[in-house]
Amino acid sequence: MIQRAGQRRMLEQVRRNCGVEDSRVLEALGRVPRHLFVDEALRHRAYVDDALPIGFAQTISKPSTVALMTAALELQPGDRVLELGTGSGYQAAVLSHLAERVYSVERIGALALRARRLLIELGLHNVEVRAGDGAAGWPGAAPFQGIIVTAAAGKVPEGLLLQLDLGGHLVIPVADGEGQWLKRIVRTEEDQWCEERLDACRFVPFVTERA
Repeated sequence: MIQRAGQRRMLEQVRRNCGVEDSRVLEALGRVPRHLFVDEALRHRAYVDDALPIGFAQTISKPSTVALMTAALELQPGDRVLELGTGSGYQAAVLSHLAERVYSVERIGALALRARRLLIELGLHNVEVRAGDGAAGWPGAAPFQGIIVTAAAGKVPEGLLLQLDLGGHLVIPVADGEGQWLKRIVRTEEDQWCEERLDACRFVPFVTERA
């Protein structure tokens, strides 16, 4: 009962803070027990619209940020999604209720293992998690109708653009001299992409072994 009340309040905050009204996205957020993705000492804050630490200098994103990025993907039930930056596994759990298959890559092995175990415990068997370099994407599972990056890059990795399906959406925070901006990139032709800026944001840096 307490969890359900917290989720209702969280969804109200999400609507107010980011304006997302997509019923499928909000339903997916409401189906994921966010308190299980944070440390036990922080569970009293699990359903507040805040980013929270998850260890290894990483965070679980604000629910409103998760909602905004997820809505921007415009997913359909049969879609395949690539996530870079598994973290706690919360974003992947939300995506699992909207897409047919979710592939998630996490640079930090301990986080990847922890997220994989929790997602399995929750019965979310359409999510595959592996540890690795996010800049490489997941070539063997491409093309993807959606790609989501949960860390701020200095530029969009070219390999991700090439793994995006025609008509697919890539949502990524990009850092420049003005700060960080959430961007959506749509592959419109085999060699053409359309980019739009969605909102200011704040993410941990995108780290790659290729840097």
